Amino acid sequence: MQRMTSSFRLRKLFAFAACAATLAAVSIDTAAASAKAQDFKPPKLVLVMVIDGLPFEQLQRYRGQFAPDGGLRRLLEQGSYFTNAHQAHGVTVTAVGHSAVLSGAYPYRHGIIGNNWIDAGGRLVYCTEDANHKYIGEETGEHDGTSPAKLRVDTLGDQLRYASGKRSKVVAVSGKDRGAILLAGKTGIAYMFMDKTGDFASSTYYMQQHPAWAERFNKAKPQDRYYAKSWKPLLPDSAYADDAPDPEPNLKSPNRFPFTFYSESGEPGADYYTRLKARAAVEGESLGTNPSGATDLLGVSLSGHDYVNHAYGPESRMSHDHLQQLDRMLGKFFSYLDRRVGKDNVLMVLTADHGFANTAEFSQGRHLDARRIDPKPLLAGLDKALGERFGITGLVKNSNPPEVYLDYAAIERHGVPRKEVEDAAARWLLGQPGIAEVFTRSQMEQGVAAKSRLALLMQRAWNRELSGDLVLVTGAYSSFGAGDSGATHGTPWAYDTQVPLVLMGRPWIRSGAVQQYAEVVDIAPTLAHLLRLRLPAAAEGRVLGEALK
Repeated sequence: MQRMTSSFRLRKLFAFAACAATLAAVSIDTAAASAKAQDFKPPKLVLVMVIDGLPFEQLQRYRGQFAPDGGLRRLLEQGSYFTNAHQAHGVTVTAVGHSAVLSGAYPYRHGIIGNNWIDAGGRLVYCTEDANHKYIGEETGEHDGTSPAKLRVDTLGDQLRYASGKRSKVVAVSGKDRGAILLAGKTGIAYMFMDKTGDFASSTYYMQQHPAWAERFNKAKPQDRYYAKSWKPLLPDSAYADDAPDPEPNLKSPNRFPFTFYSESGEPGADYYTRLKARAAVEGESLGTNPSGATDLLGVSLSGHDYVNHAYGPESRMSHDHLQQLDRMLGKFFSYLDRRVGKDNVLMVLTADHGFANTAEFSQGRHLDARRIDPKPLLAGLDKALGERFGITGLVKNSNPPEVYLDYAAIERHGVPRKEVEDAAARWLLGQPGIAEVFTRSQMEQGVAAKSRLALLMQRAWNRELSGDLVLVTGAYSSFGAGDSGATHGTPWAYDTQVPLVLMGRPWIRSGAVQQYAEVVDIAPTLAHLLRLRLPAAAEGRVLGEALK
């Protein structure tokens, strides 16, 4: 027994010596780390830019034409850009993509499953509508976006405000209400472009009246300078030789180069106006020169590129030139920030909410099976087929493609197994032209992620409480729509998911291309790491360490 006790004491002594040695080594490392920590210089301003509807391939394809002092050129040359970055969810639309940027969360968690969806009462709702709040000084419609109430998670901006005792300011500006509101998070301030007046407004969710600087900005009416002004190509005709030829004018899309902007058709002007509003916010809110020394965050969502791509397609001369216009516009904005805040005081992020498919006609010209799928006859056919199969009418209760809602109450009343109806619906839909995949509620509830990457993306996009009972995926290059012109997005195919992801800020970020796979949900964890913040609660991304110094 004595020998055992002595042995135990000896082991204890060795363990203590090992711990002491470890602590000594750690103390040396900690001292070095502490010295390094004292050199840490947080940015004064974090600028998060989302270019609505910008596919990464456009950034790569046209980069040689960006201006020497252009903003996109500067980001690509001085920043760290990921060549394989994605919005890694299946329903690639504006609201879903913007929600991912600063929450670090997928739709199944953050709750924004589309721009619109159908609620439990069968009512179509808008992602940022909130009947409890109104626009300040502007008419507010039933489905206008006025608050982030439907966003179920917090964001990086919320964590920044929390950590700084609300001294940090978080402001977001966009041509679309959802672009501003979903970047501003729960505790920031959003300013949205008002189509009817051409002004920017916030809502009563954020404040009861606008600050003086915002009132001055609206009274100056900077948007008026674009009325009756022509949009002319920046580059010589030879620069656009590889673009798709301009389609024939029609009533829906009458404009061709050069054309004139009026109040109802000035998308690039709206982007310019957004930049001016962002600049006014920097000055009015003292962003980046916060008297408390706290880091501020400015979110800017530029909507014009999405409008142009919808109308003409990303292969068009209009889209090509609009990106060149954005490059020059951002260059001027960055130069302003250099003077106002300081070049090494701003950490910049550029991404997009989604990519874009080419127009169906362009894809067909490349011998691809591209289709425009009118959902109305498709779903009427499904309802008829289910009625014939089960003897129950009206089983297709509602739809908002790619979501289809079944009448489960009727199915239960007739004693038919729910899964049997779902499977029959999926089989019928998969036999229709242009439908590549159908996921049922039963599959989603059980988890289908192991099946394929496409299935994983759709699983992430599906929320048990909000999403439909059938989720449809069109074939590659096909899309839902009853029209005969224009382009769209919204699928899990690579042209819709692959987006720019660029970080720039010399004190913190390396420069050059990064080949590692990355996702937009990685932005929030990376910024949290750099700013030494707690992660937003639902964040699932990783720190993009390969881009950091």
